[in-house]
Amino acid sequence: MEEVESALREAVQVDDLVVDEATSHLAMAGGKRLRPALCVLTAQLGPRPADPEVVDSAVVVELTHLATLYHDDVMDEAPLRRGVPSAQYIYGNSSAILAGDVLFARASGIVAKLGPQAVLLHAQTFERLCMGQLHETIGPREGDDPIAHHIQVLADKTGSLIAASGRYGVLYSGGDPELAEEIAQFGEKVGVAFQIADDVIDLVSDPEVTGKTPGTDLLEGVPTMPTLLLRQHAANGTLDDAGQEILAYLDERDLTQGDNLDVVVGLLRSHSVVDETRTLAHQWVDDALSHLGTVPEGAVRHALESFARAMVDRLS
Repeated sequence: MEEVESALREAVQVDDLVVDEATSHLAMAGGKRLRPALCVLTAQLGPRPADPEVVDSAVVVELTHLATLYHDDVMDEAPLRRGVPSAQYIYGNSSAILAGDVLFARASGIVAKLGPQAVLLHAQTFERLCMGQLHETIGPREGDDPIAHHIQVLADKTGSLIAASGRYGVLYSGGDPELAEEIAQFGEKVGVAFQIADDVIDLVSDPEVTGKTPGTDLLEGVPTMPTLLLRQHAANGTLDDAGQEILAYLDERDLTQGDNLDVVVGLLRSHSVVDETRTLAHQWVDDALSHLGTVPEGAVRHALESFARAMVDRLS
């Protein structure tokens, strides 16, 4: 990971000193580096875990992730990212979008060196990232199940890149392609669990710890699992009075005014749909773990299991 971090910092830097500050902003702010860590970990399942292509793969997935964060913050108008002011807040929307594009271009340049298979995987993953964002923005069609639609959005927006991270690690350490597929399935489901957990964390966490403003998704009208579950209960006639009050706030009040956002966040925090969402996140982790059956017992498998559980242990 030290090699990955060094290569990443080099990849986000550009010769233009004015532009460099923007493209380096989020990488220098830190982050969990979950995706490159998974890539390096799954590389231990191949015969060449220290191959330079593994490091390149890890840098590619983090650069791609960073590029999406620049774009997400523009769309969400988020003032904070990783505990610091977001790029769009500092540099403006146009500069943030273009900085994200530069990072994706850098990732594409690195992946081109890995060969046609990597280029195709990179393209397919980026398409899914964009399709997930589009489907979230447009919303479900009439007659679609909103929860199933939301899960697919999470699988595309987050699961796809985590899946690619695991697949890169196996493939570019010379591992078995069938094992790479199982690891990709594991990664995608872990990604869904991670995002479902984030739907809870968006409500209950301390912004000084997470670097995110509580209720941002509510403010932007973005569907989250707790609110979708509330609406499902309402459709089924099983919603309690507290849930009805929450939906009234969401549907009838301007959350940008007064303390409306704080009130609805407080109401959601104490509602049972938060525990339902926690349970759902754990179920997705259990499903992810079922794909590790072909991974040999040992340190790598145990680390993968810990990696998956860490996605929802954040909720405790």
